[in-house]
Amino acid sequence: MAPEFSRPVLLARLPEAGRETVLRASPAECAALARRFAIAAVERLEASLLLRPEPGGGVMVSGRLRADVVQACVVSLEPVPERVDDPVELRLLPPGTDPSDDPEGPDEIPIEGDAVDLGEAMAEQLALALDPYPRAAGAVLPGAEGAPDGAQGAFGALAALRRADGTPE
Repeated sequence: MAPEFSRPVLLARLPEAGRETVLRASPAECAALARRFAIAAVERLEASLLLRPEPGGGVMVSGRLRADVVQACVVSLEPVPERVDDPVELRLLPPGTDPSDDPEGPDEIPIEGDAVDLGEAMAEQLALALDPYPRAAGAVLPGAEGAPDGAQGAFGALAALRRADGTPE
């Protein structure tokens, strides 16, 4: 299956000084990514990147990832727009190179052959940048502090039933 946002880049032609590149997803690619991530919409996805060769055949990729997405609120299911504007720092590893054990270092992606799919790498970075619990303004879980009067969670409802039939809590 082909990636929804594929932008293969040949690394053999990378100049010593590096190369800047801008990747932009089309509306169809944005819609396919929204389906893949099971979110309401990816309205925009773009990345401005600098690719610099490293000694030993690796490539350092740095830049910014920008996206506008819409997710469903985890409480009310209302649409929640989100703007992503994150730095990108990746190291592309040549074949046969072992990844670093440095947890503070950049993410590392093994290179297979003489090209890398930067579009897929940016799609993965977007997936990592998404808010895992989007919440609409003012949305409060039932029973949580600040919830409207009368709202209670499942355990509150059970406690109320126990009190109603005289069973001790």
